[in-house]
Amino acid sequence: MIKIIKDFFHIFRSINKDLNEFIKKDPIATSKLKIFFISTSLHGLISYRFYSFFHKYKIYILSYPLYVLSKILYSMDIHPSAQIDAGVVIDHGIGVVIGETAKIGSGTLIYHGVTLGAKKVMKGKRHPEIGKNVTIGAGAKVLGNIIIGDDVVIGSNSVVLMDIPRKSLVVGIPAKIKKFNCNASKMFALSENTNFVI
Repeated sequence: MIKIIKDFFHIFRSINKDLNEFIKKDPIATSKLKIFFISTSLHGLISYRFYSFFHKYKIYILSYPLYVLSKILYSMDIHPSAQIDAGVVIDHGIGVVIGETAKIGSGTLIYHGVTLGAKKVMKGKRHPEIGKNVTIGAGAKVLGNIIIGDDVVIGSNSVVLMDIPRKSLVVGIPAKIKKFNCNASKMFALSENTNFVI
């Protein structure tokens, strides 16, 4: 019972970390209060944090209705079993799909239309694991049981089907590594000179 109570209050700490990341990464986020009230993608993420908690403790009578309602209200499909660390930003959010066995590290920025999905219908681990401080451009698809390293930038509309080492820039269909061991500002500049902008 104590663990359940601790985990429930942990939701609010996670939301606070999400808000801190929004302030860092979203130009319109001039205050926590503003982003809390106007960002529907944050609302979808908050909803996920609650229905994921209920799902973890098998309170399905609350988890699944909240999950369905969240999909309708925010146009995002985040499975209750997906593991999203505190301090993640989903910008715009429309069309984002995050599969059941996906994992996302803190500091990650996800734009609209991103899919973290499976390559084929199967049981078990079938969705990607995203490291920390990753940027995933609009419309990108990251598919299968693959690992995306920390500080990776994935260009918009890219289709990633393989493991990506940390500090890499990947673009294309299928995605190819265009730059290794690069800092984020250089990767943004490079990605803007391609057809796969962030």
